[in-house]
Amino acid sequence: MFLYQTFYNFRNLKNDTIDLSAREVYFVGENGQGKSNLLESLYYSAYGTSFRTHNESQIIKNGEKAFSVNSMFKRSEEDMQKLTLVFENGKKRIDKNGKRIHDRKELINTVPCILFCHDDMKFATGEPECRRFFIDQSLTLYDNLYIDDIRNYKKILKSRNLILKNHEYELLDIYDAQLAAYGLVVQSKRKKAVFQFNEIFGKLYYEVTGIEGVKIVYEPSWKEIITEKLTEDNKIHREKIFPASQDIIDLLKTRRDVDRNLETTMSGPHRDRINFVKDGVLFVPTASTGQRRLLSLILRIAQSIYYTRVTGLKPVLLMDDVLLELDPDKRAKITSLLPEYDQLFCTFLPGEPYERYMKDTTKVYNIKGGEWFERSN
Repeated sequence: MFLYQTFYNFRNLKNDTIDLSAREVYFVGENGQGKSNLLESLYYSAYGTSFRTHNESQIIKNGEKAFSVNSMFKRSEEDMQKLTLVFENGKKRIDKNGKRIHDRKELINTVPCILFCHDDMKFATGEPECRRFFIDQSLTLYDNLYIDDIRNYKKILKSRNLILKNHEYELLDIYDAQLAAYGLVVQSKRKKAVFQFNEIFGKLYYEVTGIEGVKIVYEPSWKEIITEKLTEDNKIHREKIFPASQDIIDLLKTRRDVDRNLETTMSGPHRDRINFVKDGVLFVPTASTGQRRLLSLILRIAQSIYYTRVTGLKPVLLMDDVLLELDPDKRAKITSLLPEYDQLFCTFLPGEPYERYMKDTTKVYNIKGGEWFERSN
């Protein structure tokens, strides 16, 4: 649970400390007043990066040269985490309990946050890379080794593409072996994650929409190998197995002419496809806008449940105006399906019926011009 945050030149937020010590915290205000900035600061504390920009200089308040955000997070009375993030002179510094952090992966599982925002629609309607990002993000929420796996794969891929552009083909054997090794690990973990997601996702989607049989299908670029065995009763048993590293090395060799011509690597986990399918047919092309929006919302709910099942930890939920475009019935269903959480932060416009979702302990702040004013219940 976040206890408080202190801001210094963080977007338009007042340089002050905000009390966050409630299980549910609502930020209410017109657009452009700072509601999303508050959620961004929480996410920034959790992961050392923004969900709105890769250019951290954009976070600095107009006319200033640096920003910082300090957070106190409590897991239990014995487990307190103090996080300090400073961006100055184009460089970022992260301290956790007074100790310098040199890699953002050291923050994993410190403050597990699941973000719900409008951009999540791209998981349903965006390019394949958007859905790959979602699955990779779900894994990197808790798996430090996967962070290394995906980083190493991307590093090798970048190097292989560079030698293809430079026509340094004599180095391909070296990079193919490394690409196969890291790529197969990425592929294996993605397949397992999608399988676990399907145990959660389809049921949730049916509960909200009444549409049965929607599932997530993982189509790896490096296809699985079909083996055949003769059973004792003389029947053929077919089974899909992951290819071995040498199988992928051989595959990459057979495709080198294409890679040379295009000067890029045309197969591997960076070409994987992840789709929503119903009755063997792609679901999104015929789905309504509302059904697509619910896909993205329920993906996030499934991500929260998945995280808790894998780690045993309850996440902090950050919900940025995501209920705004749902009708009252769908809102009620979505809120009833929210998973167990450690803490919940929501943003609302003033006219929204947020009182319906409040509890006796809910802390409500009115946000105006980057300042916050606590509302008495």
